[in-house]
Amino acid sequence: MNNVTDPAEVRSGGRVIALVPAAGRGERLGEGIPKAFVTLRGVSMLRLAVEGLIESGVVDRVVVIVPADRIDSVRAELPEGVDVVAGGAERTDSVRAGLAAAEDADLLLVHDAARALTPPPLIARVVAELRAGRDAVVPALPVSDTIKTVDLLGAVTGTPERSELRAVQTPQGFTADLLRRAYAAADSLATDDAGLVERIGGRVRTIVGDPLAFKITTPLDLALARALANDEPIEQ
Repeated sequence: MNNVTDPAEVRSGGRVIALVPAAGRGERLGEGIPKAFVTLRGVSMLRLAVEGLIESGVVDRVVVIVPADRIDSVRAELPEGVDVVAGGAERTDSVRAGLAAAEDADLLLVHDAARALTPPPLIARVVAELRAGRDAVVPALPVSDTIKTVDLLGAVTGTPERSELRAVQTPQGFTADLLRRAYAAADSLATDDAGLVERIGGRVRTIVGDPLAFKITTPLDLALARALANDEPIEQ
């Protein structure tokens, strides 16, 4: 009797778990609180990001990673069934905490809470690519600005070909084994999960992203997000 699991069967019926690291204490938005807890439409960006994952219909479980002192309040805010665990000082520490809470995952998504307006169909497309056989999938958009590389003094050292550049979004999707191996080899300062996979030789596939999946990082981003969320009108 053959007890070997067919990889195709794992992909088609495998368990998808989404990790949402939100333990950072960055306050660049100028709201006086960590950005994941800044509100749009009267609820936190973290909740909106989690709701988008659930509404996609392709995620079996969501694990949110937050500061230890916010666990109880976050549990009370998020939909029932979402797991909330304590994160660490660095993003990699938080994702590792999420991985430890997702031992039963076959496929993993890592999603930024600050991309609170990410459309659920984009999430579904990432998972569809994984189920079709990709090991690592990231949404990405072409870069519209000309990009320069510079040295420590600000002098231009080069101009990359714009047609070859992409701005990467989330959720980023991976087979669970591949992402675990990438984190086993990761340093503490990494900020991009796909980059960690690239470091160990993994092949990352891009799909067309969505402008609404932009990262809400600055006050201008927040003003745009609130306008799009109908919190307030855009001033002309």
